[in-house]
Amino acid sequence: MDSGLHLVAGLDWGALPQNLILAIGLGAVYALIALGYTMVYGVLKLINFAHSEVFMLGAYTALFTSYWLGFSPEALQQASRESNWLNLLMMLLASMVFCAVVGVIIEFFAYRPMRDQPRIASLITAIGVSLLIQYGGALVLPVSPPPSINEAVNPYRGSIPVQLIAQNPALAAEAAKAKEAFDVADAAFQEQMKAERSEFDLSPRGLELRTAKQVAERNYRTVRKKAEDSGRELSIPKGQMIMFGTTVMLMAVLTWLVLKTRTGRAMRAASHDFDTASLMGISVNRIVTITFIIGSALAGAGAMMQATFIGTPLTTFYAVSLGVKAFVAAVLGGIGNIPGAVLGGMLMALAETLVVWMGKSEWKDAIAFVILIVVLLFRPGGLLGSAKVEKV
Repeated sequence: MDSGLHLVAGLDWGALPQNLILAIGLGAVYALIALGYTMVYGVLKLINFAHSEVFMLGAYTALFTSYWLGFSPEALQQASRESNWLNLLMMLLASMVFCAVVGVIIEFFAYRPMRDQPRIASLITAIGVSLLIQYGGALVLPVSPPPSINEAVNPYRGSIPVQLIAQNPALAAEAAKAKEAFDVADAAFQEQMKAERSEFDLSPRGLELRTAKQVAERNYRTVRKKAEDSGRELSIPKGQMIMFGTTVMLMAVLTWLVLKTRTGRAMRAASHDFDTASLMGISVNRIVTITFIIGSALAGAGAMMQATFIGTPLTTFYAVSLGVKAFVAAVLGGIGNIPGAVLGGMLMALAETLVVWMGKSEWKDAIAFVILIVVLLFRPGGLLGSAKVEKV
């Protein structure tokens, strides 16, 4: 018990709000991938393990689109460029369209021939497609060194500061005075350096001024740290706000599509029974294709935002871990349930962020499997799903 209290006392509780803010952006990525899993499973009762590779291809599409827009390393070396929201929109649409096309191709050539076969055949096919895209993509896509989307393409860099607790006025004033003293000492040393041979061969006067500068700098850093610690400020990344807002908007559109449109009603009918849906005049193949288009397009949206706003270096294997965690998020929320996928993604990101905040970053990836085991043991249907028994 003493060790538990010691662990709690050693946590940086002041950094917790900032970590929770960062979890929102990560949760948005997990949610968008999980929505793709839950869409396909809801209709086909198939776990599309190639979905993370579709996500990876969406990130590369965003990368190549940024190059086409003039933000390649070679172009930026020749001249700097200013970006705008239209560039981000073009990258987003390109990723969504390309991923939708890839999803349709995978469904037509890999999953449709397996539809009347035992479900294990479709599962093995999904794993095979995943490996094919990973290793086949490594032959044609740039992976060494891993490329990344240049931050210059993102006009929404930086963060919005939110003051939670104001700094102590006395400490802030003391820090300002210490900064002035440091600036004076630094200016005096730089002026003296004009008469010195080098910083490694100083005169007595040069040594004196350098020592005074170092003392003033240490004092300024100490006082500034005290002033900063006396207040609390949240830094909200603009990119993560966009990611979260886009995720909520896409979830709302998807919910409306599934619940309020003829296509959505056809999806729900096909998810219950293909044969009965066909007898009612529903084109099952068309509905399955639309499902893959929507799910893959959502993965493309998440890939573009993750690669642009977070700036992850790209390889053909980089989305494997994201896919596993998003699948766990879909199970956590209730696979086949759209709001559940978003809830699961946010909870998964929250759990992962808390583990890192507690100083146990080596457990960051393992937490997904811990959550999966707990959910399967106590609530197999997920938080918002049903717990019906299904024979496989």
